[in-house]
Amino acid sequence: MGLLRVMMPPKLQLLALLAFAVAMFFLENQIQKLEESRGKLERAIARHEVREIEQRHTQDNLRERDSLWTPTSESDDDVVIIYNRVPKTASTSFTNIAYDLCGRNHYHVLHINTTKNNPVMSIQDQVRFVKNVTEWREMKPAFYHGHVSFLDFTKFGVKLKPIYINVIRDPIERLVSYYYFLRFGDDYRPGLRRRKQGDKKTFDECVSAGGSDCAPEKLWLQIPFFCGHYSECWNVGSKWALEQAKYNLVNEYMLVGVTEELEDFVMMLEAALPRFFKGATELYKTGKKSHLRKTSEKKPPTRESTAKLQQSAIWKMENEFYEFALEQFQFVRAHAVREKDGELYMLPQNFFYEKIYPKN
Repeated sequence: MGLLRVMMPPKLQLLALLAFAVAMFFLENQIQKLEESRGKLERAIARHEVREIEQRHTQDNLRERDSLWTPTSESDDDVVIIYNRVPKTASTSFTNIAYDLCGRNHYHVLHINTTKNNPVMSIQDQVRFVKNVTEWREMKPAFYHGHVSFLDFTKFGVKLKPIYINVIRDPIERLVSYYYFLRFGDDYRPGLRRRKQGDKKTFDECVSAGGSDCAPEKLWLQIPFFCGHYSECWNVGSKWALEQAKYNLVNEYMLVGVTEELEDFVMMLEAALPRFFKGATELYKTGKKSHLRKTSEKKPPTRESTAKLQQSAIWKMENEFYEFALEQFQFVRAHAVREKDGELYMLPQNFFYEKIYPKN
């Protein structure tokens, strides 16, 4: 090659170099096209494999296509959901949607009615409850609901834990609603006499007088409901209880919604657990269950009353927990829901499988 360079005129050397560069560029371009073609071929093969698997699954389910309800798997029939509902968080509205759907979607709804609405069970009742939930096969699949604090099933050696869900509310709004509920009842059972009936004192008057029914200690409810059956959970103002409630919310609950955005909560449950909640969103929008229970004679508190409650350390902790739950809920929603033309819709499946081996 060195000899050729000596023998060739400079113009020919330049032309040879240009020809070589063009040839290399052409080869690299062809290699790139081959790589792209190979990639397209691999994706096409993967899609074909996925379609073959889907077709096999479809063929396996053809014998059940005339049924109104098709169980997806045996494991679906073993699912248990526990909604340990916090009082005055729109829990009745949501629970009645579950009652309306249970016949259509073929599951059982069971109300956990504790004596005097005590949210803490005795140790013997904890054992009974865990045994019922896990072994009562005639009642599966099941949706349990009641004013009961969180119970850790792993403490009892359970392998398959229930799915926990819940809804919480702005702590002052929840307290105001409960205050008037005890005095005036609601439109759900208007004839039922409540224990504070006849007391006409407003919430603002109660706060101004330093009454016990509107004291900051009455705010301490959502934290212990999520904290559970530990004694420290019910020590008002416990920092440990707050942190334990946060831990349980993100580690033990599949989804925790907020009263103010209940429709989004219902929509996400329908997408995640259609075995139970298929049809729930439409029922919430068009049925009579979305605003089922309204407290009568409720008056919003003044800024002065709200500011007085917000000075307490208890409100600050309950509000911290509420904002923590709200942020987590909005994070989950942002990855599941989109809005278009004023309507919410669930995002489609955003993953698929490829390179499935061995081939059948």
